[in-house]
Amino acid sequence: MLTPTDHDRDTAGLTYVYPVISRRARGVSLGINLNVNNACNWACVYCQVPNLTRGGPPPVDLALLERELRSFLERLLHGDFMAREVPEDARRLSDVAFSGNGEPTSSPEFPEVVERVIAVLDDLGIRGEGGANLPIRLITNGSLMHRESARRGVARIGSYGGEVWFKVDRATAAGIAAVNGVNLSPEHQRINLLRCCDLAPTWLQTCVFGRDGRPPEESELQAYVDFAAGVADRIQGIHLYGIARQVMQPGGDHLQRLPAASLDALAGRLKEKGLKVTVSP
Repeated sequence: MLTPTDHDRDTAGLTYVYPVISRRARGVSLGINLNVNNACNWACVYCQVPNLTRGGPPPVDLALLERELRSFLERLLHGDFMAREVPEDARRLSDVAFSGNGEPTSSPEFPEVVERVIAVLDDLGIRGEGGANLPIRLITNGSLMHRESARRGVARIGSYGGEVWFKVDRATAAGIAAVNGVNLSPEHQRINLLRCCDLAPTWLQTCVFGRDGRPPEESELQAYVDFAAGVADRIQGIHLYGIARQVMQPGGDHLQRLPAASLDALAGRLKEKGLKVTVSP
């Protein structure tokens, strides 16, 4: 059966579409993987993608992706997949999520894929809770929000009632370099975030972990709290989460999952700033 600790992209034997149990979405999340070559423009130290490389994705076979999505949704909703593969307490379709093995917005076809996903959902009459559109979520590092194609795809997700989970793991240049493997200033990160917020409801998503038996330094935590407080009126809230699956990057054995109390303490500091926070240790 599927578990929250196994997000194998090959579960369904498909190229672009894969099901996972998401702790944060609280049910089955149907993933869309546009980076089938395991290439990303970031190299996060906690990444759980095997054989991660730097770069962008190959061209997307739009017709194949649409066929996979349509057939798997029908199997998920009208076949026995839920009963056979999903624990009873997670047997609900929570969302369709652009995530996968790299940065989804790095694909030039990203906005066209969004349109095709929406067309399939509408054609099959799939709705979420209360009859609203099934949520479409983009899980992104947000670094390509200067691209017209990225903004167009995000805007369409927003107009459909979806949302963006925007990665902000650290809020100092040194912290970003150490955790995400890129040279990026906090101010540039903030600019990208606000661009995203203008187009779709946006949550911060933040991975909190220990390294060599030590939690993040207080200076990094305070910088993060200050950053989040500075955008509190623009974001929907924050998803704090810990390491739940095997880290597949060099040096991964130096990282540790923190106790829930550590994430709860950080959540408390953020809530004092008026922010909504969810915690998935």
